[in-house]
Amino acid sequence: MILAAAHVNTGDTAWLLTSTALVLLMTPGLALFYGGMVRTKSVLNMLMMSFVSIALVTVVWLAAGYSLAFGDDVLGGLIGGLEHSGMHGIGPGSVHGTVPTLLFATFQLTFAIITAALISGAVADRTKFSAWLLFVPAWTLLVYVPVAHWVWGPGGWILDRLGALDFAGGLPVEITSGASGLALCLVLGPRLGFQKDAMRPHNLPMVVLGAGLLWFGWFGFNAGSAPGASGLAAAAFLNTLAAGCTGLLGWLFVEHRRDGHPTTLGAVSGSVAGLVAITPSCGTVSLLGALVVGLAAGIVCSYAVSWKFKLNYDDSLDVVGVHLVGGIIGTLLIGLFAEKAMTGGTQGLFYGGGLAPLGKQLLAVVVVAGYAFTVTYGLGRLLDKAMGFRASAEQEQTGLDLTVHAETAYDHGVLGHGAPFSHSVVAVQKAPVREAAAQKVESQA
Repeated sequence: MILAAAHVNTGDTAWLLTSTALVLLMTPGLALFYGGMVRTKSVLNMLMMSFVSIALVTVVWLAAGYSLAFGDDVLGGLIGGLEHSGMHGIGPGSVHGTVPTLLFATFQLTFAIITAALISGAVADRTKFSAWLLFVPAWTLLVYVPVAHWVWGPGGWILDRLGALDFAGGLPVEITSGASGLALCLVLGPRLGFQKDAMRPHNLPMVVLGAGLLWFGWFGFNAGSAPGASGLAAAAFLNTLAAGCTGLLGWLFVEHRRDGHPTTLGAVSGSVAGLVAITPSCGTVSLLGALVVGLAAGIVCSYAVSWKFKLNYDDSLDVVGVHLVGGIIGTLLIGLFAEKAMTGGTQGLFYGGGLAPLGKQLLAVVVVAGYAFTVTYGLGRLLDKAMGFRASAEQEQTGLDLTVHAETAYDHGVLGHGAPFSHSVVAVQKAPVREAAAQKVESQA
């Protein structure tokens, strides 16, 4: 809805400008987080999959995505209209609530960007980059945009008809990315050497730096979703910090009890799991509820990441185990811990609200996860048949950095468990990609 320009609140606008910048920073943070977790031979490819998502999603969002997600409903709560395609009719004087509409649209754009980038972690080390360039815009329009309309758009069926709650993106961000990651895992199949070769993170300091940037940006993600610079924003901010902390501690507790070694990777994974789970609930639960949500996510997700070995799906960087499972936990626990003081009405089961709120949250989770998985699986199969979605065995074995981008992240041998590189970056950049790859294979023989 566009209101008169006189309703702009400068405090709210300043806070949302800051939050938008924070959320955008999360995608480079994710790139570092993912980049440190892969082997040396595919670091740059992992970074590129996140960075190129910024450009691809921005273009489709401005062209049609924003209008379809936040335009007036045209199909019974399923999708918005095209009245704002190309940002038509939205100028500097247009207002959404108490902030400029252009700012609101940009803030929502940053959510769409990182959601698409999150999926890349599930298929790291083996995705054809050209296919990724087509997948991201198509997925954004077919999956993210409709779900965003259901949850946040005017007339969206989850918001207006079902009445399920999602403060900052458990459904459109965490569950869609996790379910979509699982679908692509099944389309592409496991990496060469999955469950046989060591595939440990090659640079844990990079992982920690990326996680720190993600945590920093998450304050804008969650507290920025409050309608202004308000007490609700402050509560969401504190809940975000608290859940990240208990998620970290919960994961370390499991590692210590199960493995005898609390690890650096476990600490950052636990914090991310807690942050994922509190995303939908940060504006609906009290501080006590946030502590429980984070702890539950840290404990459950630490077990969930091992499911891929039992079920034989290769979720490379644990998008399913952390984002899908964590998003489900946070969304469902709203039905237990929601408080009227936060929601303005809805109360969870533990506060006298009965089972109805939990049932609504469960239905929303099942529908969104099922929709995202089904559409992504179909899109992935279509692209795989049309052009091939998976890199060749030679590219995967040699490394996508060298064979696809004609670059290497490190100049002097191996720093982790990937294949060693014998060429300098300059030499590789001057040589044709196919020749460089052939020389690489020959040098290893």
